[in-house]
Amino acid sequence: MNLGGKTAIITGSSSGIGLGIARAMANAGANVVLNSFTDTDADHALADEISSVSGVQARYIKADMSDGTQCRELIALAGQCDILINNAGIQHVAAVEEFPVEKWNEVLAINLTAAFHTIAAALPLMRGTGWGRIINISSAHGLTASPFKSAYIAAKHGLIGLTKTVALETARNAITVNAICPGYVLTPLVEKQIPDSMKEYAMSRDDVIEKVMLARQPSKEFVTVDEIGGTAVFLASEAAAQITGTTISVDGGWTAI
Repeated sequence: MNLGGKTAIITGSSSGIGLGIARAMANAGANVVLNSFTDTDADHALADEISSVSGVQARYIKADMSDGTQCRELIALAGQCDILINNAGIQHVAAVEEFPVEKWNEVLAINLTAAFHTIAAALPLMRGTGWGRIINISSAHGLTASPFKSAYIAAKHGLIGLTKTVALETARNAITVNAICPGYVLTPLVEKQIPDSMKEYAMSRDDVIEKVMLARQPSKEFVTVDEIGGTAVFLASEAAAQITGTTISVDGGWTAI
């Protein structure tokens, strides 16, 4: 799938799922804009590495996704936005009556409200060129629920609602809007949690993965960042031109239960 000449902006893309999507977009020929809230040499080195490996233009732009003004400035600074991937997200776990208000606000701001701001800023650019792809990274928790994750689940459900609404508003403009709903993805952050979980549960690595981490994922296999990246590239392609306003679950069967 050739995305040559297109520019993809991926929020929260200095590691994990976002970085995997950025690499997949670059490998498909799209120029990419990486983003996070830091501004280190390592951040810019990532962009240089992607440019060197894939032969596309890649750059890093700092923007704090909890700040609506910075969300919109990210799009403005990029200058071109053919493909927008709203991936930035955080998590906090607590019972609802004990959930810190500041954490609720932060989770909603980064996981949901940021997408409102970036979409609102990107749509005029897409309408101007007559083409666009908006891909929101929701979650299996955008379609189902678990206890103690009220803010995250509310935000991810809301992101799907936002996806459907914007899809209807752009249906006549060659702009598609969809959400990817991953299950448990093996990112570096998740990998680091495994040794601690082995100690906590007195289990082997395999048992922690199967019985704790992947308890709700029938395949008993992690989703990979490459699989999420490949799904995003497909949704950005012309083969997906009539796919809009929907969710694609990449969750090993989690939401089939």
